[in-house]
Amino acid sequence: MKNNSYCAFLRGVNVKGTNMKMAEVCSVYETAGMENVSSVLASGNILFSSAKNKNELKTLLEKALSAHFSYDAFLFVKDKMEIESLVNKNPFETSPDFHIYGFVGIDGIEKTLLEEFEKAGKMEGEKAQITENNFYWKVPKGNTLESEFGKILGRKNLKAAFTSRNLNTFEKVLKKM
Repeated sequence: MKNNSYCAFLRGVNVKGTNMKMAEVCSVYETAGMENVSSVLASGNILFSSAKNKNELKTLLEKALSAHFSYDAFLFVKDKMEIESLVNKNPFETSPDFHIYGFVGIDGIEKTLLEEFEKAGKMEGEKAQITENNFYWKVPKGNTLESEFGKILGRKNLKAAFTSRNLNTFEKVLKKM
């Protein structure tokens, strides 16, 4: 069986007391049988290859990380085509005054996120859109956590459902794949 290249995006890494060294995370992946393991930035973006499918990998890697680091691990596994789509389908113009985030998560989460965004108060220029099942959020720089939608994203009931990255991070991941 041929190995496929993936990136696992961990949720909640190096925030609120969950501190991990990426070299140690990579070691856990290797122990779990992953190959060609490396990390991109310190925010929990782990590149690897495996012959297993994405659902098997999610379960296996969440269990391995949870056991090793003694916390509830949540991660989302994407292949190169999915990450290319996320980068290439971005509906927003880049601007030095705004961050653009892409989201990865469970099937259908993009609809839930858009519903929550539409109910929330907006800052000037703040926007959200779904393009081909990918959810994007554009927010003024410096206001990610202060915006009403940013606060919604931190809710405990959503933490197992998605994680987000600045679009620049997805671009860096794609370059290394």
